[in-house]
Amino acid sequence: MPFDLSVAPTTLAILAAVAFLAGFIDAIAGGGGLLTTPALLTAGLPPHLVLGTNKLSSTFGAATASVQFYRRKLFRPKHWKRAFWCTLAGALLGAGTAHYLPAEWLNRMLPVIVFACALYVLFGGTPKAPLDADAPIAKRRQIPQGLGLGFYDGVAGPGTGAFWTVSTLLLYPVDLVRASGVARSMNFVSNAAALAVFIASGSVDWLIGLSMGVCVMAGAFFGARTAIGGGAKFIRPVFICVVLVLTARLAWQHWFGQA
Repeated sequence: MPFDLSVAPTTLAILAAVAFLAGFIDAIAGGGGLLTTPALLTAGLPPHLVLGTNKLSSTFGAATASVQFYRRKLFRPKHWKRAFWCTLAGALLGAGTAHYLPAEWLNRMLPVIVFACALYVLFGGTPKAPLDADAPIAKRRQIPQGLGLGFYDGVAGPGTGAFWTVSTLLLYPVDLVRASGVARSMNFVSNAAALAVFIASGSVDWLIGLSMGVCVMAGAFFGARTAIGGGAKFIRPVFICVVLVLTARLAWQHWFGQA
């Protein structure tokens, strides 16, 4: 259904508004899929189209946010080449095997893992001083990090941004703002890779996805600028709130069997 009007104009407008808010939140702390995925399901799209269409719109947002962090010199691609390629490979593999991997046990563990991320950011010590732009980054650690999180984003996706932020804080001497820049950039890589698989399988509603994508881009632009301007003092509480809501949503969905 390439460009057929698959939903009413009013519904499309509501989806666009939700996409803007999701883009704003996702650029700061991740978790925009908490809004867009249920909205697409409520609009009546089949589950396979929901996943592909959501990947299309979220790829726009992740690209916009990552560009903002790059322009402010808060993300240096030359330090993260291995993470890039490993994330790309992991996401392609994850998206390709999504239909064959029994994920019930992982789904039940997700609320615990995401909640642990919130606790770490709330109580864990993170560097307050910005990392020198040219300081070396441990490249070997990027291999399992990129492969694992890329694969997870290809298979499932909820909480990927939170996992990237917290794992980056744990593995490297970076502050919360730069960890957010890494998370947004790598999230773009895995989103784009998984999107290619969904496009190949015809699981994308292009009209809805592109309409939401434009609004996600706008939200991500303002969200990234707000996060960069506010720094860790702003990102920390937003991040914690987002992952707590994500924890509740995942627990409700996978522990109690609610949609």
